[in-house]
Amino acid sequence: MASGRLDAQPYESADLSIEAVSKTFSTRGASTQALASISLKVRRGSFSAIIGPSGCGKSTLLRIVAGLEQPDSGTVLVRNELPQAFRARGELGIAFQDPALLSWRTVRRNVALPLQVLNRPLNSHRQRIDDLIELVGLSGYADALPGQLSGGMRQRVSIARALVTNPSVLLLDEPFGALDQILRRSMSQELQRIWMASPTTTLMVTHSIDEAAFLADQVVVMNSEPGRIVDNIAIPFPRPRAPELLTSPEFHTVCDRLAAALAPRGTQ
Repeated sequence: MASGRLDAQPYESADLSIEAVSKTFSTRGASTQALASISLKVRRGSFSAIIGPSGCGKSTLLRIVAGLEQPDSGTVLVRNELPQAFRARGELGIAFQDPALLSWRTVRRNVALPLQVLNRPLNSHRQRIDDLIELVGLSGYADALPGQLSGGMRQRVSIARALVTNPSVLLLDEPFGALDQILRRSMSQELQRIWMASPTTTLMVTHSIDEAAFLADQVVVMNSEPGRIVDNIAIPFPRPRAPELLTSPEFHTVCDRLAAALAPRGTQ
C-alpha cells in the first residue's frame, strides 16, 4: 500500500472517481452527517464545478478528494490511485479561497514553494515558474511581495503555485470567494484563459451559479442535511466563452435550471 495504488478496474476516461463517499463529524457528543453516499466521475481533461448552499459538504468533499480528509465509507480514486499518493508526487494541485501566500517571499518564490516541498531542483524549473507567472498575467510582479498585490493578483499567484508542479488534476475551493462581484467575473474570464492554455482536469467548488455555468463542462448540484448530489447538469456552451455569454438568453436558461435544482424540496 506504500504506493497508494489499489487493485481496482481503472476508469479509462475519468481522472476522478468518487464512489459512495460518506462522512460524519462529531462535535461535543453531537453527530452531523456532512456527506451521504456521494458518487461522481470527472472526465479527464474536463472542468467540473460543484455548487450548493453553505454547509452542504462541498469543501469537505473537495478535501477528501485531495486526501486531506478521510471518508467514513466509500472510495476516491485519482487515476486509479489514492489521492494521498497522487498529491505526494505533486500531481494534484490545490488552491483555496485564502491564497495563503508567505508574506516574506516574492511572487516567484511563492510560486516555487511546492517544488521546494517536493525537493525538486529550482534551477531546472525556473523557466516553468516564469512561464506560469506570465500565464496568470503577473509578468511585471515576479519580485513583488504579497502585500504589494491586490486580492485578485494574490489569487492568481495561488493558481500559478497550484500549477507549478504540472499537476494532472487541479482542485479549486472557492478561489474567488473573497472578491467582489465585478472582480469575480473578471477572474472567471482569466481562469478560463489560464485553463485553456494549460488544460488540466479541474474540480472547483463555488457558491456562484454564474461562475459555475461560465467555467464548467458539468455542474454538480449539492444539497444539505445530509450533503448529497441532487443533479448533474451538462453545460452546452463551446469554448472560448466570451463575456457576452453572461447576458444571453441561453446562459440564463442554464442558470435558471441550476437555481431550480438548488431550491429546497417543496419550493420548486
